[in-house]
Amino acid sequence: MSTTTIASRRNLLLIAGILLIATSLRVIFTGAAPLLDNIRADYGLTTAQTGLLTTLPLLAFGLISPLAAGFARRFGMERSLFGALLLMCAGIAVRSLPSPVMLYVGTAILGAGIALGNVLLPGLIKRDFSGHVAKMVGAYSLTMGGAAALGSALVVPLALSGLGWHGALLALMVFPLIGLIAWLPQWRNHTPAPLTNARSLHDKGIWRSALAWQVTLFLGINSLVYYVIIGWLPAILISHGYSESQAGSLHGLLQLATAAPGLLIPLVLHKLKDQKGIAIAVALMCAVSAIGYWLLPEQAVIWTLIFGFGSGATMILGLTFIGLRAGSAHQAAALSGMAQSVGYLLAACGPPLMGKIHDVSGDWHLPLIAIAIISLLMAVFGGLAGRAREIGGR
Repeated sequence: MSTTTIASRRNLLLIAGILLIATSLRVIFTGAAPLLDNIRADYGLTTAQTGLLTTLPLLAFGLISPLAAGFARRFGMERSLFGALLLMCAGIAVRSLPSPVMLYVGTAILGAGIALGNVLLPGLIKRDFSGHVAKMVGAYSLTMGGAAALGSALVVPLALSGLGWHGALLALMVFPLIGLIAWLPQWRNHTPAPLTNARSLHDKGIWRSALAWQVTLFLGINSLVYYVIIGWLPAILISHGYSESQAGSLHGLLQLATAAPGLLIPLVLHKLKDQKGIAIAVALMCAVSAIGYWLLPEQAVIWTLIFGFGSGATMILGLTFIGLRAGSAHQAAALSGMAQSVGYLLAACGPPLMGKIHDVSGDWHLPLIAIAIISLLMAVFGGLAGRAREIGGR
């Protein structure tokens, strides 16, 4: 067998492994959302307590993500990703045990695994596919969204088939297990892979930049809005008379819709002088859909598509702003770290806060109005971040 053939086969195995890891990064987290009402009823939880099941992984993202580079330096990126998959499997197993305490412990564990994967997988793509980053990131995003949609659509039928919600959550382990098997060929490769340097992680100057804060808040508010809707949409729909299966299907449709902008936004951006208009427009889509869920819930399919596209496009734009607004690779790394830490902290506050508002008011009207207002604020920061400027420039 020729050297070229061997290298090609290794690349195919690596690509397959990357995509199969990507399937786990969202589905094992968001797949629980259609079952939250069942979990709440079974354990007698308040809405705010149930919201912690969405918040815990987000807190883990914020706390564990800065440590990922250290794991990659010490153990190599491949073995660190293998460890991330093991954490995901362990978290799913613990979360599925018949105990409310284990439900929270397992959720925190799988959140740590997802956090490592979220940071390391894009770094691996940049390292090994530097000439095809856009294609790989696009495939990775679509795979992640597709798997999340599949999981959301299947968990309720699985629960109703006799498995119960415990069994349905446990069934989600199939995603990281397949990823583990596909990743085994990469175990022997443990080349140290520093993702960034210490100065990038502790750059204080970036925190004093108004433009950096505008980019950060555009991304961060989108994270807050997205995780509130992704966490509570099934409950919102069920409160308006939708069945659990219908709510689960719409939850899956939402995640498919968030993947769609990955195909369209890059085609539009290069034709624009700046990104102010498109940033404002996609943020307003989130505001419109929140009002739609409130006033015309019978048209939930339309609002789900609008919100999914708007939120997905906002995320892509925000990540693009990190590169466009930074003046160097070092500055981009610092801005990325800032946006990630602030974004996940904001996102972690959203679900329990909106759940508490629901508990006090008795319905989802006020939370949806709040999401609409917050989305308008996101549009303001999008307009500011979308100006053709660089941090430190004019």
